[in-house]
Amino acid sequence: MMISNRVLKLKSSATLAAAAKAKELEEKGIEILNLALGEPDFETPINIRKAAIASIESGRASFYTPVAGEKELIEAVISRTKEDYGLDYKLNEVVVGTGAKFILFILFQAILNEGDEVIMPSPYWVSYSEQVELCEGTPVFVEGKEDNHFKVTVEDLEKATTKKTKAFILNSPCNPTGAIYTREELEKIGKWAVKHNILLVADDIYGKLVYNGNVFTPIATLSEEIKKQTIIINGVSKSYAMTGWRMGYALGDSSIISQMIKIASQATSNLTAVTQYAAIEALTGDQQQVEEMRQVFEKRLNHVYDRVSEIPGFKIDKPQGAFYLYPDISECLVLCGYDNVTNWVNDLLEEAHVSVVTGEGFGTNKHIRLSYATDLDTLNSAIDQIVAFVDKKQNK
Repeated sequence: MMISNRVLKLKSSATLAAAAKAKELEEKGIEILNLALGEPDFETPINIRKAAIASIESGRASFYTPVAGEKELIEAVISRTKEDYGLDYKLNEVVVGTGAKFILFILFQAILNEGDEVIMPSPYWVSYSEQVELCEGTPVFVEGKEDNHFKVTVEDLEKATTKKTKAFILNSPCNPTGAIYTREELEKIGKWAVKHNILLVADDIYGKLVYNGNVFTPIATLSEEIKKQTIIINGVSKSYAMTGWRMGYALGDSSIISQMIKIASQATSNLTAVTQYAAIEALTGDQQQVEEMRQVFEKRLNHVYDRVSEIPGFKIDKPQGAFYLYPDISECLVLCGYDNVTNWVNDLLEEAHVSVVTGEGFGTNKHIRLSYATDLDTLNSAIDQIVAFVDKKQNK
């Protein structure tokens, strides 16, 4: 059977691969402390679930909807964005689809020709580079220096800019680092993008998950010029504990959005109808539970940050948002006798039964990603196991 070259070059998602390995061990009866997946441990709020059930029982969820989404849902996206960002969008400037990941994919399908370059700060979310390559584009990695909280500067971007540069991916708050760009930093990046006519892909999926007095500034809010240069990517998975529902959306220039809709029409048709009715309630209903979940994540961050900082050989920059820690464990690797972070991660799973994600999936070779989107008992037990694993390796 002949397999396409594009698929043969494609890497599996590092986060999903880590989860799959953990699942294999669990099926053998081994209890795994899983800090790999970026998934809230909360159930979807009850009002959202009831809205979905009502749409099934009334029969509304039984049929196809417009590819771009039910008008009521598009209006809910526009209303939520107006309330959160203070920005106005029209109906033809919005598309909803099967998760923010799929929305990103059809965006790249819509804008990239062979050889077009997409600049992305490193560390980066695992699927950015693979999706760009699937669309025949070229990922251009710009290192975010650790002493600058993993963020890139306009000076860095100018050095990476060529005639082929088509887009820049801004993920703030960032997965995996939790870093947030300041308003001043974003104004410089926005002006750079306008100057060079580079599309800003603003992945704002963690925009509501910000802690300890830090502030998320959506880059599209900085000026009308920058807004026109920006496609906002967002969804309900993280903020509303709806990972299983798979609902993401994009807002931006209608000429791009229309092409994304055309691609979706040939790929998935509409987003699952019952999810659309659940998402309408999520975006327009009571927002109190979003804040309550944010407060829980903040409490967990402040607890586990101190504990992880004390693990021998771990060096960590305190995250400002999202729900991940991204420690540099290069000293720990030396202490434990390793020269490869992925081998350390694999042995941690096999021997200590703790699942984390190798930094190699995010473009760095000396970090690991730990999710604190789980309960404190699990987090504490996992950290205890990591400490015991490191101690055992040091004294071997």
